[in-house]
Amino acid sequence: MNTSEILKTVFNSLRTNKVRSILTMLGVIIGVFAVISLVSVGSGVEKFVSNSFNSIGSNLLLVAPGKVDFSDDPAKTFTRNKLDEKHVELIDIYLKDKIVAVSPSIRLSSKAKYKTESHQATVVGGNYNYINIFDLVMEKGQFFSKNDEKTKAYVLILGANIKRKLFGSTDALGKYVVLGDENYEVIGVMGEKNQRFDDAIVVPYTSAVRTFDLKNFSGIAIKVKADENINLVLKQVELALLRDLKNTEFSVLSQADILKSITNILSVLTAGIGAIAGISLFVGGIGIMNIMLVSVTERTAEIGLRKALGATPRDIALQFVLEAISLSVIGGTIGILLSFILSLAVKSLIELVISTWSIVIAFGFSVFVGLLFGSYPAINASKKDPIESLRYE
Repeated sequence: MNTSEILKTVFNSLRTNKVRSILTMLGVIIGVFAVISLVSVGSGVEKFVSNSFNSIGSNLLLVAPGKVDFSDDPAKTFTRNKLDEKHVELIDIYLKDKIVAVSPSIRLSSKAKYKTESHQATVVGGNYNYINIFDLVMEKGQFFSKNDEKTKAYVLILGANIKRKLFGSTDALGKYVVLGDENYEVIGVMGEKNQRFDDAIVVPYTSAVRTFDLKNFSGIAIKVKADENINLVLKQVELALLRDLKNTEFSVLSQADILKSITNILSVLTAGIGAIAGISLFVGGIGIMNIMLVSVTERTAEIGLRKALGATPRDIALQFVLEAISLSVIGGTIGILLSFILSLAVKSLIELVISTWSIVIAFGFSVFVGLLFGSYPAINASKKDPIESLRYE
């Protein structure tokens, strides 16, 4: 038998047993779909985080309490928190000519209430320079002033998303939102930036300290001048803070440091999730082997007839291997198409980044699975005695 005849026999067999072929491919379809989709979710989250950090700016430094260790318990960091106003002043005094601005940074979660509306929001406390540090753009109203900060005024700036949740299309300026037990006047609304700020409410840090009875800052945010060496300034910030703190009581991080740590963690998680999903492909391969073994038994008489007509053991083996690979290839193709359909369906919720390497690995592994688990039934079929096979019923 030549190759074209073998291929024709393969597809005739698959077409004759449509339901069984579809059920056999199902494991491969689900496996390829799971691998590509889950890896794409991980890659999408990585891209989202990276874009969020890039939109904030690359010339930012963050002073965090304690010695930051991403493998450590975060709770330990905050129990060692000693950051307060004098440390902001130290940075401002010793690096005034190298930085654009410095601000305390307070971040906490709180209910924001307006009439019957109540939503969980991130409350951000900073000084009047906070708008310049993070390049915030006001869509309506204005940012709070230095005087608002000094007088601990109950004023706030709404992020774009939280504004829509609380007020819808209604103008929010001049209205009062309850944070904690205090009524804060809305004096501004930020334009859309990223989720970090769109779901946030920004208030003077002095007001946040009074409302929520805070003792220390969550951190200190610093914007470095564009023409300065960010790593050199980072070292100088450390030296300034060492005048009052021990080196174990704070960490100075750049945006690049934070982003690198987060993306490393996400990359490991993505690879782990992809590997777990790959198990379903392996299970799909076992399903192919089981069905092919059943097929060999059912077609024993056919195998005997083909051998009697001149088919060699190699021809028989090749036929069954190609059947197994065909099931894997078709199943893998369907799995890839379903992944693209999913990415379009959830585009408004999360962007799935379907990478070429994830498609190649998933598809290549599905073909390998077909070859691997199709080989044993094929060898089994090729070894059947033609006379005994013709007698089989």
